[in-house]
Amino acid sequence: MGDKLTQLQESMDQLLTQFIAALYYNERHHDLQKFSPNDKIPDLKQDQPPEVETLDPEQFKAGQLELARDLITKEQQIEYLISTLPGLDNSERDQLQMIRELEEELSAAEQQRQEALKERDEVLKRLDGLVRLIRRH
Repeated sequence: MGDKLTQLQESMDQLLTQFIAALYYNERHHDLQKFSPNDKIPDLKQDQPPEVETLDPEQFKAGQLELARDLITKEQQIEYLISTLPGLDNSERDQLQMIRELEEELSAAEQQRQEALKERDEVLKRLDGLVRLIRRH
């Protein structure tokens, strides 16, 4: 579950980064228009970099569409990750039962590990005895 939570957090971070990129794109590449007759578009000085790099309207719309699709895709990935988290479709009793089953599996695996360690120690003792016997002769 920890891995899924990490994936969810990383996906959320990526979504926020994509939101920022979309806002920056819109702010940086929109066309300069006046909203009222009193609005003024300032003239740029020669050494001043432009605040807006206006794109062709079709290119601007295509960029917005691509950014929107990326946002939707990332949001769908996040929804999928959330749906795979445990507990959404399981009651507390079901979750406790799953925990008990996992504890039993862990106990059985630990018992097998202990038996394997004993077997390893016995084999090492026998091997050590054989090596000592060979050295004597």
